[in-house]
Amino acid sequence: MNFTYNKKEKLKSKKLIDQLFTEGQSVSAFPLRLVFLETTFDDNVIAKTGVSVSKRYFKTAVDRNRIKRLLRESYRLNKAGFFNNITTQYAFMILYIGKEKPTFTLVENKMKILFDKFSSKIS
Repeated sequence: MNFTYNKKEKLKSKKLIDQLFTEGQSVSAFPLRLVFLETTFDDNVIAKTGVSVSKRYFKTAVDRNRIKRLLRESYRLNKAGFFNNITTQYAFMILYIGKEKPTFTLVENKMKILFDKFSSKIS
């Protein structure tokens, strides 16, 4: 698996997002929370992922977009290590639930912990 995060890997379907939050399971590594659901896709992708930041704690769009950019970049760099041995397809939503603006190193470390918890929960 390569280090890209292209259009096919982005979670965009409203039906799937609703299903993800009603039927999905979650793991947390504060300030990140991962909601996941095992599903099937038409295209040949292992995981479709979306990111979200609450408007309650980050009023300005600049701050929310910066955090979402950090989440996507951290996911992009670390996904190859986690999805090389997974054969089932998943839908993911990564939520930032903290109240302070994070640094990239914090987000990256927590992302690794989060996916370690995910891999231990599914196995």
